[in-house]
Amino acid sequence: MTGALIAIAIVLIVIGGITTSTVAYFRLQRHRSEAAAMAEYRRLAEEAVANQQALHGKLDELNSRVESVETLLRSVE
Repeated sequence: MTGALIAIAIVLIVIGGITTSTVAYFRLQRHRSEAAAMAEYRRLAEEAVANQQALHGKLDELNSRVESVETLLRSVE
């Protein structure tokens, strides 16, 4: 009877170890995929900031052109 309990305990310990290893592996895989997705989001955010800065520069240029046209029109009147 004691031998059977020891055998059952060993089997349960082995099954628990396998289960823990499997769960840890899939958590690691999920973490890796999330890290890759976050890196892609970070790249997209940096690209969006660069595009916004370029648009801001173009808007400033257009604003100065409009102001010069307004000045020219006021001087003609």
